[in-house]
Parts: sequence; structure tokens; C-alpha cells
Amino acid sequence: MTDFSEVVKGRRSANKFIPDIGISELEVEEIMNTVKFAPSAFNLQHTHYVVVKDPDIKEDIYQAAYKQYKIQSASAVIVVLGNMDAYKDVARINEGFLNLGVINKQEYDMTVESVSTFYEDRGEAFMRDEAIRNASLSAQLFMLAAKEKGWDTCPMIGFDPELVSKAIHLPERYVPVLLVAIGKEDTSKQRPRGYRKPVGEFVSYNRF
Repeated sequence: MTDFSEVVKGRRSANKFIPDIGISELEVEEIMNTVKFAPSAFNLQHTHYVVVKDPDIKEDIYQAAYKQYKIQSASAVIVVLGNMDAYKDVARINEGFLNLGVINKQEYDMTVESVSTFYEDRGEAFMRDEAIRNASLSAQLFMLAAKEKGWDTCPMIGFDPELVSKAIHLPERYVPVLLVAIGKEDTSKQRPRGYRKPVGEFVSYNRF
């Protein structure tokens, strides 16, 4: 088994990739078969990934991301999306528990009602926050799972969300959370790892 600490410390934000290295759909699916175990509120699994490998669409993403070279050299660009309507899937997601007898019909109905009410009472801003929160949790696991499989990544927030949405024909209720470039890092001019705060500087106990 791969040492978890080595994977975490080995993951870096790659600023330059070796061009013309492909990543197959099979390799992506192997990564995603780990990513599907990411935590999410009420197990609603808010995250959707669009894997962009098509040269024309990749060019559109490159333009939308202010022409950052790492997109051009990456094997693929992953658009990480959060679903604002994820709570509407609560009934389907919990049907398995109902059919297996893990919960009864009353418990099932209460779960569907309570989760739906939880989101609807808090409104659009909360739904958007939840989409971003849960997609971010998933994206972190994606980057670690990719590293465990020998791939390098770089999370990116520098992009025009409207242009990205247009490029991938994004449905209205999805939020573009971030881009993740994936490929094999060109380490010929790799910088040393950036400063990391000591634990005592970012951890408090009981009160801030």
C-alpha cells in the first residue's frame, strides 16, 4: 500500500507539464473510482467532473483561463463543478437503504423531507456555498488520488466562469468551482516547495 504521507507531501501544484502526454479514459476512471468515496453533506455527492481533452474545447478553456500555459501542456483539464440542486437527489440516493431494509419507509420519508427542507429553507446562497464546499472536498481527493496513480495536478482559480460554462455547455444549476490541470510535471525548473506555516501558527484549541 502506498504511504499516505508520501502521497500528500509528494503532491505539488505543477506549473509546467511535459507536452503531448495523453491520459486515457481508463486512467481517469481509475482515479475517479477512488474519488467517489469523497465525503459530502448528507451523501448528496454534489460534485460533477468534466474531463476536457478535445483540442478545440481545451483551447476554449485556455482562453477562458487567461491563456495560462499549463492548460496547453496538460494532458487534460478537469472542470470541477458543484450542483446547487444536489439535495433534489436525496430520494434516489437513499433508495438503496430502503430496499435493503436498512431504513424503513417512515425513516426514508423523514430523510427526504428533512434534507429537502434543510436546503430550501436556507435559500440560494446556501445552495451555492454547499456546491462549492462539497466540490472542493472532492477536488482535493481527486488531486491526491491522481498523485497516487503517478499524475501531477494544479488547481486553478484564475478563469472566467461564464466562458468556461459556455465552453462545456454547463447546465444552469451547476457552479464552476475550479479547474485542475493534470499531466506529468516538467521538473526541469521546479521551484523548491513554498513556505509552510508551523502547526502552532494555524491550529488553536477550544478558542481562537
